[in-house]
Amino acid sequence: MLVPMEHYVIFSALYLPSMGGVEKYTHNLATALSRAGRRVTIVTSRLSDDDPAEEERDGARIVRLPSRPLLNGRLPLPKRNGEYRALMAALDNAGGDHVVVNTRFYPHSLEGLAFARRHGVEPILIEHGSAHLSFGTAPLDAAVALYEHGITARVKRYHPRYFAVSKRSAEWMGHFGLCAEGVLSNAIDAASFRGLSSGRDFRAELRLAPDTFVASFIGRLVPEKGVGALIEASRAIVSAEGRPVAFLLAGEGPLALEARAAEGPSLRLLGRLGEADVSALLATSDALCLPSRSEGFATCLLEAAAWGVPPVTTAVGGADELVGSGDCGVLLVSPDGAEVARAVRALADDPDGAAAKGRAIRMLVESSYSWDETAAKLIEACENSATSGIR
Repeated sequence: MLVPMEHYVIFSALYLPSMGGVEKYTHNLATALSRAGRRVTIVTSRLSDDDPAEEERDGARIVRLPSRPLLNGRLPLPKRNGEYRALMAALDNAGGDHVVVNTRFYPHSLEGLAFARRHGVEPILIEHGSAHLSFGTAPLDAAVALYEHGITARVKRYHPRYFAVSKRSAEWMGHFGLCAEGVLSNAIDAASFRGLSSGRDFRAELRLAPDTFVASFIGRLVPEKGVGALIEASRAIVSAEGRPVAFLLAGEGPLALEARAAEGPSLRLLGRLGEADVSALLATSDALCLPSRSEGFATCLLEAAAWGVPPVTTAVGGADELVGSGDCGVLLVSPDGAEVARAVRALADDPDGAAAKGRAIRMLVESSYSWDETAAKLIEACENSATSGIR
């Protein structure tokens, strides 16, 4: 008799084609679970009528619940119309052996926790942040912090098991009175990511001088990612002596107009890039610059490491776990523009040292950060729940 495959239902408020770190984490984790012989359903938000309500992708079934894209899509709100109820009824009919919820601060996350309760499953909630969300204005940031505490109080009522994508994220959970049982690390298939490269030559396209030191940024153009600091750094570094430096910003978001206005020889805005072009960009980069205020474990850090590109980053998320004492990159003392410019200039003036850091971080990621390992840890955690008599 064939034994039915265990069914993992993953609730993630945002998912591909949206290109954030949580979206990529969900996709890669689901792919690894499928590779391990598990059945996977991803439940996410339907932000546009152009998106399909259901589809199959890379071994997983994807169900998109109708949602309102609040805050430019960053905070999807469930739209409980007839389509929503029909899709949720079908999900309930299919059930699930294990339920995983990515991030604690979305209304969509509460939908996942309620689904787990209806099916008698102890859910696993994975934290992806290391600071409050930021929108760059004090009143709004204060309101968002209150919102985070309020929704976390509702999350607690479901008594999930808590994990995090990095040690820093696990520590951050203590701010809300939560205790993480362990880390389900962000990861990468380094060789596959390198193989995705489109081969685009960004240096040639932008007509950069051959000796230009390229410091790339990949992510949403939002305040918490340190985009303002990158703009300041580009202005500070343009008159400095030494190799020419160019900050290349790949992404889109509310700060795109500000970045566009600051464009010049030391700052170029590339817009949103697909994964193949991101790989190509990193293949020709000398450093990754990520002065973020908050990260769980930035995917672009791992993508850069796959190409042997050293990061210049703040000690948030998994950055300090990767960079460590500095052998694998540079941890910024502060995330301001002057400090970013100083750190990038130091790498540009020491090409041998920069190359050594790149080799070290590539070796570390290829040996210690695989998706199969993260999936195996999740499976073990879920099986421990199943055998403890909770379900």
